[in-house]
Amino acid sequence: MAKRSKEHLARAERLQGATGALATAAMAAMDEKLPWFGKLSAQDRSWIGLVAQSGITAFVDWFRDPEEHSSMPIRMFGSAPREFTRVISLHQTVDLLRTTIEMIENTIGDLLPPEDVPVVREAMQRYAREVAFAAATVYAQAAEMRGAWDARLEALVVDSVIRGEADESVRSRASALGWTGAGTTGSAEVTVVVGRAPESEPGSANVADVVRHAAREAGADALCAMQGDRLVVVLGGTSKPVEIVQNLAQWFGPGPIVVGPVVKDLMAAVTSARAAIAGLRAAPAWPAAPRPVEADELLPERSLSGDGHARRQLASDVYGPLTIGDGVLLDTVSAYLDSGGSIEATARAMFIHANTVRYRLKRVGEITGYSPLNPRDAFTLRVALALGRLLNPEPGSSVL
Repeated sequence: MAKRSKEHLARAERLQGATGALATAAMAAMDEKLPWFGKLSAQDRSWIGLVAQSGITAFVDWFRDPEEHSSMPIRMFGSAPREFTRVISLHQTVDLLRTTIEMIENTIGDLLPPEDVPVVREAMQRYAREVAFAAATVYAQAAEMRGAWDARLEALVVDSVIRGEADESVRSRASALGWTGAGTTGSAEVTVVVGRAPESEPGSANVADVVRHAAREAGADALCAMQGDRLVVVLGGTSKPVEIVQNLAQWFGPGPIVVGPVVKDLMAAVTSARAAIAGLRAAPAWPAAPRPVEADELLPERSLSGDGHARRQLASDVYGPLTIGDGVLLDTVSAYLDSGGSIEATARAMFIHANTVRYRLKRVGEITGYSPLNPRDAFTLRVALALGRLLNPEPGSSVL
């Protein structure tokens, strides 16, 4: 045993003396056999060189006493900065290991006595497996850290959008997360979607990852964040957000999902966010609302819940156009609503033909987008008329 230990230590010393030549040969082999290696910056190649030299030195220590130096495979990556895992992929790291091992196997015959070569090669194969597992561990830890940092950054970006603080710095942070805002359509339009967070999901990061992936599968960019019991998704690159959200609905919690109006870009997304959040607050007033529902479909409920933007929108976009001209459309729809939706009763009250009532009601629908003949639209028109009279008592005057 003692004799064998002396031989082993002597072999380890001879291997120690060859580390410089092995490290130099390893760098030359990387440069020759790996096309992507030569495209790295000088600093990046220097980092990789440090790891390679550290790995060869660590192998010698491990070879001398595997039990005492069992942590060497992991420690060898400590010589590289954290950014190392961003410079090259795990697949490229495996290529580096394979190239280095092949180089050592081809070189040690020229650097060590013949009797040392089989023993060193066998030890190298064992050590290489340990290093491969260590590399996988390092990359997994790096990915976990990046994931946690990206989740925090994404939450900050979404929060800035909701608070109306989106500027160039927010756009830059979103880009760092992979956001282009164009999806697969090339459009820069943005929509904010709000719903309840899933109740049974223990990790918000998993939900955000799934929603983001599903949105991109459907052709849109996505930024996601949990805000208390609320899940907020910023969609980019789609002019038909409801179709996209239908594919995402399963990842939201129970209850309504509100889709804000489409805006031109991320900088203007606060408008969509305000409408979506106000819609989520008001949605319980319309139990039969579709899921998802557009925020503009909830204008009457939003106005009743105190949303000033919804009130002004109904007064200006619905009531306002009806006051233009002689006001007969406003008088007709008012009489129709007051008569309980009876065309004949409206005609009698206004001393006009029923067909005239039908024509005018059709014109109301064309002008406002709400048909008095539809019960839901009739409710919206009634709220709009009440708000218009409150905010704009003089027909034809501007809405406050």
